[in-house]
Amino acid sequence: QLQLVESGGGLVQPGGSLRLSCAASGFTLDYYAIGWFRQAPGKGREGVSCINKSGGVTNYADSVKGRFTISRDNAKNTVYLQMNNLKPDDTAVYYCAVQYYCSGPVDRWGQGTQVTVSS
Repeated sequence: QLQLVESGGGLVQPGGSLRLSCAASGFTLDYYAIGWFRQAPGKGREGVSCINKSGGVTNYADSVKGRFTISRDNAKNTVYLQMNNLKPDDTAVYYCAVQYYCSGPVDRWGQGTQVTVSS
């Protein structure tokens, strides 16, 4: 079965950190760009960050620049999102997604992981 599985979400205080993981099973991530998206309650899904196939190109939403870092380990078939200095506005369900290129259409979604930033 081809699937993406996110992990690493949880409850954290403002200013804290979390690292999300996106692991693929049934296929290799080597051939794809991987995007992270999030959806807060009552809001639409928004793009957070993306990394190209080689890992040499990354992009970020303005709201997370300087705080989030995306990376990939193709040997582990996993993409990461390191989130530092978290804010309450970062509270959302975070999804990873397979894209043929960053800004391209999503080919496959993960099931999501909840991130809650609250004191």
